[in-house]
Amino acid sequence: METLFVKANDRENSVTGLLYEAFISTYKALNPNDSIVELDLFQEHMPYLNALMIEVNYKAAQGIPLSISEEEVNHIVKRHLNQFLAADKIVFAFPLWNLTVPAVLHTYLDYLHHPRKTFTYTEEGLVGLLPNKKVALLNARGGVYAEDDRSEMAVSFVKNHLNVFGITDITTVIIEGHNQFPDRSETIIQKGLQKAKQVAKTF
Repeated sequence: METLFVKANDRENSVTGLLYEAFISTYKALNPNDSIVELDLFQEHMPYLNALMIEVNYKAAQGIPLSISEEEVNHIVKRHLNQFLAADKIVFAFPLWNLTVPAVLHTYLDYLHHPRKTFTYTEEGLVGLLPNKKVALLNARGGVYAEDDRSEMAVSFVKNHLNVFGITDITTVIIEGHNQFPDRSETIIQKGLQKAKQVAKTF
């Protein structure tokens, strides 16, 4: 079993980081035989999706030879895509920043959109090709958002991408309101960390 942990927060002592550590430490203790891969997106070279990358993705899919500079871009995308495809389970840890995800996570998700690998086109529309993957989303947000709040574009954003890939087995652990209610901040955080540990036990 291979489990990929994707972290998208570089702030020291962040609530996202606490969530990540609570989950992964519990998971490792209970799954010593799993192959665990940790990916810190802020430690990676993650060029944005642009015209060059779109062209490279097309050429690679068609088997068209790439130039040296194009091959460099293709290597970055392919490394992350193959790592994601190889994982049986994936854990994402990320904050809500300015109503959405950190740009580096957006870029990472861009790398995963590949026809015939993560989804395919049909007459009925897109069909995801990865229905057997299991995902946990660990999210921290200082305010409180209703489940259908359109201004929350972090958890919903990641879920939408995963759904395109056919992934629907998604568990969420959200710590929210610790900035909105500073008098209860520590209690809110600790309750969320306990939930993360509980989810990790059965993930």
